[in-house]
Parts: sequence; C-alpha cells; structure tokens
Amino acid sequence: MSSRVTASASALDPAIAARLKRAADGLVPAIAQQYDTGEVLMLGWMDDEALHRTLTTGRGTYWSRSRQEYWVKGDTSGHFQHVKSVALDCDADTILVKVDQVGAACHTGDRTCFDADVLLTRD
Repeated sequence: MSSRVTASASALDPAIAARLKRAADGLVPAIAQQYDTGEVLMLGWMDDEALHRTLTTGRGTYWSRSRQEYWVKGDTSGHFQHVKSVALDCDADTILVKVDQVGAACHTGDRTCFDADVLLTRD
C-alpha cells in the first residue's frame, strides 16, 4: 500500500505546486548536486510532499519508487544531504537540489551515482 501524499493533500505552497510538470505517476526528477563543487551526486524522485519536506526541513527527501515510501537521505545510512538551495529548471519538470553531501550519495557506497559507468570521456 502506498503512503505517498497526493498533490492536493500536500502542504506544498500551491503556487509552487501549480508550476510543477509531473510525470504520469505524479513524480518529478530531482538532481542532487554538491553545492560548492558542482559535482552531480544522484537522481531521485519527488512528489509535492517530498518537495515540501525538503524545503521545510533542509534535508533531501525523496519518494522511493521501489519501496513506495518517503525517505530522507541519511536516515539509515548516515550519509546526509544538507540542502543549500532548491531550484526548478526552465520547464518546471526537473528539480535541482544543491546540497552539502556528508559521505556517499549513492546507495552503492560511492560518492556519486555517476562515476561507475562512464560511457565517454574527451579531453
């Protein structure tokens, strides 16, 4: 059973909620980026409630599609994301969360989810 909060039931500011362009499942991709280096850390998914929680708590909060529940980055791993800023892209269909990442961002234990399978590198 899903514990996800619907857009209408979320406490997210209605002005922000009205701007979001969600996928059919109600989710928006959220890119986590190290705030001071620009390193791209991970991609997670947010619905209105996850975005609301991220904005109000200052901790990266996502919707787990596999577990069908909210998760706060670091609650089980100790690898916290302290949110520095949150922005929407020009189409309002992607969220950029700039964070101060403590420890690994990837569930594999790597610093970033984007360093294990590099497809192309050019000088």
